[in-house]
Amino acid sequence: MRDDLVPVEVLGVRRQAPLDQVVVLLLDLTGRRLLPIVVGVTEGSAIATAQQGVVPPRPMTHDLLASVIQECSAGLDRVEIVALLDGVFHAELVMADESRVDSRASDAIAVAVRIGCPVLCVPEVLAESGLEVEEHTSEDEVEEFRAFLDTVSADDFETAAEGGTEVPGEAGEPGEDDDGPEGR
Repeated sequence: MRDDLVPVEVLGVRRQAPLDQVVVLLLDLTGRRLLPIVVGVTEGSAIATAQQGVVPPRPMTHDLLASVIQECSAGLDRVEIVALLDGVFHAELVMADESRVDSRASDAIAVAVRIGCPVLCVPEVLAESGLEVEEHTSEDEVEEFRAFLDTVSADDFETAAEGGTEVPGEAGEPGEDDDGPEGR
């Protein structure tokens, strides 16, 4: 493991105006940087529902993957956001035996939230895409923002999917974590 990886907290998921993008927000507590990652509606919903502790009657894809990982002898040690290449965030699931599985950042975060493992980020990604948190931001403001995120439900992310509206970031927009139809 790299010694310089930065722990980040998954603050939550929200819709970002004016383009109505779904964004997962990661907070670097030590460097006071915010890392926004544009994700798809489905992945945003998967992260938000897991953070709210919502358990579906039958496992969804991320629930299934988390269950399989927990049943395997290796187990999941951590998630690492390892690169930002051509506007696409790349992540890896790092198993307890240090083996690695390539992943989209949104899928890796959705699994990490379910399992409760740490999410780490390489400093280069934070330097390139992280936003400095304003100095006057107080802990009260951070708590207020977390309270806001607690009120967001998975239904808030289904509007675009149901209405057929394309969510920006799903078709190769910068800062998103999907490879598009061509894959890696």
